[in-house]
Amino acid sequence: MFLSVRQDEIKRLLQKLCQNSQRDFANVELKSLFSELSFNIIMRMVAGKRYFGESEDSKEAKHFRELIDEAFSLGFGSNPGDFLPLLRWIDYKGHEKNLARLSEKMDAFLQGLIEEHRRNKNGNTMIDHLLSLQESQPEYYTDTIIKGIMTIMLNAGTDTSAVTIEWALSVLLNHPEKLERAKAEIDSLVGNDRLVDESDLPKLHYLQAIISETFRLFPAAPLLVPHEASDNCKIQGYDIPRGTILLVNAWTLHRDPNVWDDPTSFKPERFEVGEVGPPKLMTFGMGRRSCPGAGLAQRVVGLTLGSLVQCFEWQRVNEMKVDLKEGVGISMPKAVPLEARCKARNVLHKVLSDVA
Repeated sequence: MFLSVRQDEIKRLLQKLCQNSQRDFANVELKSLFSELSFNIIMRMVAGKRYFGESEDSKEAKHFRELIDEAFSLGFGSNPGDFLPLLRWIDYKGHEKNLARLSEKMDAFLQGLIEEHRRNKNGNTMIDHLLSLQESQPEYYTDTIIKGIMTIMLNAGTDTSAVTIEWALSVLLNHPEKLERAKAEIDSLVGNDRLVDESDLPKLHYLQAIISETFRLFPAAPLLVPHEASDNCKIQGYDIPRGTILLVNAWTLHRDPNVWDDPTSFKPERFEVGEVGPPKLMTFGMGRRSCPGAGLAQRVVGLTLGSLVQCFEWQRVNEMKVDLKEGVGISMPKAVPLEARCKARNVLHKVLSDVA
C-alpha cells in the first residue's frame, strides 16, 4: 500500500541529487535530504501532504516544520525524568513544561488535519481509512486514538529510516569494494532501463545483507521501545516488580562477541551464511511486541539505498574515511552528518524523464 508514494518521493530525491552531478562529481549533504524524504513519505501516507522541499513554502508546511524542529530539540518526546524521577519533580530545565506545550501544539495541528479530511471525504490516506473505521467503531477509533496513531507514525517511521540510510551509505563509502558488489548485483538483476522496484528487493540478496548489517551495527532504536512488566517476574536472576520499565539494549546485543563473529566489523557477508533474524538481530524487537512498522522500514530503506547505489557513482569528499562516531539522540544519529560526492550514472537519465 502507498507504493506509488514511496516511488515518487525517491524519484524526487534522485532528481535533486542529479541537478549538479550530471557531468561530474558534486558534493552533497545527505542528512537533510534523507530526513525530508522520510517525512514526506510518512505525511503523504498519513495525510496526503508534502511538507518538506524547496517548493513547499505554505504556511501550513512551515508550521509543521517548526513543530518537528521543536520536537527534535526536545529529544522527540524523550524525557530524562523517565529515568530519574527526581528530575521530573523539579522539572529539570523546564523539560516537562516544554513537552506539554509542544504536545498541545502538535495535538491541535493533527486535529486540524482530521477535521480537514472529515470535511473532504473519499481520500485514500491513512486518516481517511481511520475515519471510515470510526464510523463503524466510534467507541474505539476516537479522534484521540487516530491522533495517537499519527504521532506513532511520525515518531517511529521518519527519523529512524533516514538515520539508517545515512549510516548504510556511510559504511559503504568506507568499504568501496562492498559498494561495487552491491552495484554489480543491481546491474545484473535489475538492469539499466528502469529503477529498482520493491518487487526486486527479495532477490537482491547482497543489498539485503548490507541493510541487515547496518541494522546490526547501528540500530536506529538502540534501546528499542520501553516495556513495562505486567506482573512480578525474574529476568537473569533479578526480581522485577510489576510496573517496572524495562529497556532492551539492542546495541550491546548486536556487538556481543559471544553471539557475533568479529562483531565490531562491517561484514554484510555474515548474513549470507545464516546469521540473520531474531533472536540474534533485534533491530525491531521480537514477539508480539515487535515493531509493527518493520516491513515499511525495510521497504523504504531497501528501495532508497538500492536506488542510490544504482543511479550514482559515490566517493568520499576526501581521502579520509567517513567519520562513524555516534551522536546523541533517541535514534542514534551520526555525530557528523554525512557529506559525500556523487555523479549520476547513465541509468538515471533513462528513468527520470517522467518526473516533473
